[in-house]
Amino acid sequence: MSLVQRARALSHRSRVAIIVAVAVAVLAAAFLAPPIPQDPEYHNFADTRPFWGSANLANVVTNAPFLLVGALGLALLFEPSTGAETRRSALRLPFLIYFTGVALVALGSAYYHEDPTNETLFWDRLPMTIAFMALFSAFIVDRIHKGSGPVLLPLLIVTGIASVIYWSMTEAADRGDLRFYAFVQFFPLLAIPLICMLFGPRKLDARYFVIMFCLYGLAKVFEHFDWEIFELLGGSVSGHSLKHLSAAAAAYAALPMLRQPVQDSPQ
Repeated sequence: MSLVQRARALSHRSRVAIIVAVAVAVLAAAFLAPPIPQDPEYHNFADTRPFWGSANLANVVTNAPFLLVGALGLALLFEPSTGAETRRSALRLPFLIYFTGVALVALGSAYYHEDPTNETLFWDRLPMTIAFMALFSAFIVDRIHKGSGPVLLPLLIVTGIASVIYWSMTEAADRGDLRFYAFVQFFPLLAIPLICMLFGPRKLDARYFVIMFCLYGLAKVFEHFDWEIFELLGGSVSGHSLKHLSAAAAAYAALPMLRQPVQDSPQ
């Protein structure tokens, strides 16, 4: 018997307890660390070439794919009946909010990159947390408890929004603290694979999440090496612009995930 089979042989209550225990442990570890203020150098992007009245046009316009992905996702959820309603019913609301959040990332991030400051960064991060929490909720609804959405989704969305507000308030008070926001952004990336291991799928194929995970990881690499990539490519494209494109591609992976559901599996 494989490790996954042994894990799924545990009682449903025990598997849920593992998820909760990991969440508590990660949150406790985050807040045992010292506060993490926003690095002022974060706003110092490599590509600041002015064009059409914008000082950071490349980093502004490369957010357009988020708007496209959000629009395509919402169109999928609202398209005429194709016999797929049963696979979308419980997941419809989480993905409506997910694709709305992705579309709003385009606006919030473009607004931030037009004038990068901590104040405008708030509007970049806010829709991202909404999208993260909605996707997290979708996997919980699909794998752990189908009826949890109406309670869990608002709770997770409020938690995500609260993490950005908390960061913003601490920055305004000169005691910036990113720990709560970092937990909200990165814990789902840890928890979703664990959920997929412990609970069999109903509809969402974990292979698409692997694609999302890898593309988002690549986006973080592009972000980290913003200046190095800009210099390597002769000042044509910066790492941060490529980050936007890779992150949008990661968000896009949710569309085939919805279009190609796996078969129901016993929990």
